[in-house]
Amino acid sequence: MSLDTPYRAIFCDLVTDQTLDILPLRDVSFEDYIGRAGSLSGTIPVPDRAMADRAHQIKPGRTTVYLERGGYLWWGGIVWTTNLQGSDRGVVTLSVQAATFDSYAGRRRIRTELKYSQTEQFDIVRGLWGKLGAGLGASAVEPGDDVPKEPVLRTASWRHGDETVYQEALDQLAAYEDGVEYHVLVYRDPGDGRRVRRLRLGSPGIRTGATDMVFDRPGTILSYSLPDDATRGGTTSLARGASDNTNAAAESRPTLSAEIPAVGLPDRWPQLDLSTDYNDVSDKATLDALATAVLREAQGSVQIPEISIRLSGIVPPALLGRTARLRITDEWHPAGLDTRYRIVGVKVRPAERGRPDTAELALEAL
Repeated sequence: MSLDTPYRAIFCDLVTDQTLDILPLRDVSFEDYIGRAGSLSGTIPVPDRAMADRAHQIKPGRTTVYLERGGYLWWGGIVWTTNLQGSDRGVVTLSVQAATFDSYAGRRRIRTELKYSQTEQFDIVRGLWGKLGAGLGASAVEPGDDVPKEPVLRTASWRHGDETVYQEALDQLAAYEDGVEYHVLVYRDPGDGRRVRRLRLGSPGIRTGATDMVFDRPGTILSYSLPDDATRGGTTSLARGASDNTNAAAESRPTLSAEIPAVGLPDRWPQLDLSTDYNDVSDKATLDALATAVLREAQGSVQIPEISIRLSGIVPPALLGRTARLRITDEWHPAGLDTRYRIVGVKVRPAERGRPDTAELALEAL
């Protein structure tokens, strides 16, 4: 199958992973990220009763959808919302909103005692996803076999009754300066063709590929955005944790980290304060480490560059974690910009009505 063929939207039963139908999906856009859920939106036209009967199988919270093109799975996730609409012209459509399998962690709460003492952080993340997997049935996320470059031991616990969302626990493990990133990669097994959902892990970040991908302007880059946002940055960081109060009659106060100052900023920066909350953490040393990590990511101002490119033969799952080398020459960069970034997000707009396939890449400075 050529990469120039249209996308196929494969709808499946979530618990059994059995294919329900392959349906037309118009006005599609989809995105995927490292460390957070991506989304998909599209519309199914319902011109007749036969198509209505087929689309009736799509049940929010119980159905998955995969986008396939050229034999590759480009995207996979859970349908969370549908909206049936009938226009004043008698046109019936079913809009579909879905999110990647990472989103399931945001819909589950820890309702058992979980304790990890001096455990390698990859194993803790796999343990959390193992608990989640029982609820996904045959669509469970496989643990993968990623090995950390350097083992990092963590002590972490979550109590029954605190109703901690699994996503919050995963975010906490990712928040450290040497924390663990995760991403759910969707692909077909080359041996038997089955759909696979595999947990990818990386510390301090997921990296893919041994060579840089080069994007030029003029050239591959259609447009770019290089924001520099001081409203999201800071020069000091403080983390607040769980209450240290053991006396029910006394005022409850959170455990505080030290106030971490920025190091190595250029002169003439005013004081800008960052504050983060970790309601499940009561250890001051841990809070100090979390506050330091927050400042490392947002010291001074925050820069999240984006570029828009033509997709051509590039498959989005292969992009996340790759190193992008940007070479831009224009009025702002007369001498030429030549900088390397890590690709942390992909948003795809498939070709439609004469518009070519394009992708917006979210970048992170190396």
